[in-house]
Amino acid sequence: MTLANQLTLLRVALIPVFVLVFYLPYQWSYFASAIIFSTAAATDWLDGHLARRMNQSTAFGAFLDPVADKLMVAVALVLLVGLHKNAWFTIAAAIIIGREIAVSALREWMAGLGLRHSVAVSYVGKIKTTAQMVAIIVLLGFDVRAFPNIETIGYILLYIAAALTLWTMIVYLRAAWPTLSEKPKQNSAKRSPYRS
Repeated sequence: MTLANQLTLLRVALIPVFVLVFYLPYQWSYFASAIIFSTAAATDWLDGHLARRMNQSTAFGAFLDPVADKLMVAVALVLLVGLHKNAWFTIAAAIIIGREIAVSALREWMAGLGLRHSVAVSYVGKIKTTAQMVAIIVLLGFDVRAFPNIETIGYILLYIAAALTLWTMIVYLRAAWPTLSEKPKQNSAKRSPYRS
């Protein structure tokens, strides 16, 4: 178990702690949940950096790292949807979560064809992730009822993240489209009459 993988596992372990702190009936729970999410976001950068620098890249880490990232972001957005309870926030959150599911499925399918490099994470994808993290931290860190101006800033950042999310999904789909649009190969074997 490498140090990079331990940090990734820590990120997963922080999820139930994050949920628990978020629901604590205290004013400081906003700031504390933002700190926990920020810590998880920092480990996301650090585990990748360590894996490359210390030559500790593993198949387990390559699998778990993106899963941990998407779990943390999805859980945070679901919690915030319950807090904000309006269509504007829910639409942005649904775009982000839906895109993550779609692109993850696309990458898995392309990997099965040996073409995962075609939908590798791009520079714009990294900017998108940063925008998501900053927006979520801002929205987590303050009671929006007491700080309406902060809520507005958080919404603007979230919609920037949602726009980048759609953009990167289109980029990945365009890269994969030649494979997705291939015509099915004709099977020369005689079709069994017993198959539906």
